[in-house]
Amino acid sequence: MAADDADVYTHGHHESVLRSHTWRTAENSAGYLIGELRPGMELLDIGCGPGTITLDLAGLVAPGRTVGLDREAQIIEGAEQLRSDRQVGNASFQVGDVYGLEFAEGSFDVVHAHQVLQHLRDPVAALTEMRRVLRPGGRLAVRDSDYGAKIWAPQDERLDRWMALYHQVTRANGAEADAGRFLPGWVRSAGFEDVRVSTSTWTFADPETCRWWGELWADRVELSSFAEQAVGYGFADAAELATIADAWRRWSVDPGALVVIIGVEVLARK
Repeated sequence: MAADDADVYTHGHHESVLRSHTWRTAENSAGYLIGELRPGMELLDIGCGPGTITLDLAGLVAPGRTVGLDREAQIIEGAEQLRSDRQVGNASFQVGDVYGLEFAEGSFDVVHAHQVLQHLRDPVAALTEMRRVLRPGGRLAVRDSDYGAKIWAPQDERLDRWMALYHQVTRANGAEADAGRFLPGWVRSAGFEDVRVSTSTWTFADPETCRWWGELWADRVELSSFAEQAVGYGFADAAELATIADAWRRWSVDPGALVVIIGVEVLARK
């Protein structure tokens, strides 16, 4: 991929982003894959981030090796520290490029990617590369949210503006915020067979989790790479972002607060 076509990560790696990423586990983010895993399998986790899901999956395929891959060296350093802290001996982490995986053809039994394809300019090319490193009959597992299918209450026009702004920024980055609905088509276009589609949700409706989610997004709206890009592209200014952040904070303590984030999941075979 040419330099001027390089993927731009909408969220970045601000603490407010990592706050949500480190919450993720195999149970709450890859449940559809768990029943497919067996001891001794070799697994590649692409876009592993802080490694919380990766290390959970490593435990399910042990003693088979698990490799977590991310393009950011600083994130990989954090994941490796977590691996060391948890003393997971069959996992490792490395920097890599999803469009040019440094593994031989047929290296893995499973390739997993969670919330990755929605950030890529060419998801089919990435999936094609994932297919290359799978063994014959190997299993692909991908899950992405669909922002356009997200629901929340109570309604607030400032949160409607947040959703529109998020779509503006991701489109400017050449990415697809509503990736979930396109996953089955992308996977088939990359040459996979036996495509199985399911959905699951993250639902926040109690005071503790709503406060966590609302504060998290309030910070992301003002402090993360999303904020920098929204202002840099001329789509918003700091004052407007502050009003959106205030809306998230008010939502977070509303007794009727609810948010449901749908994830589309695809299991397929090479």
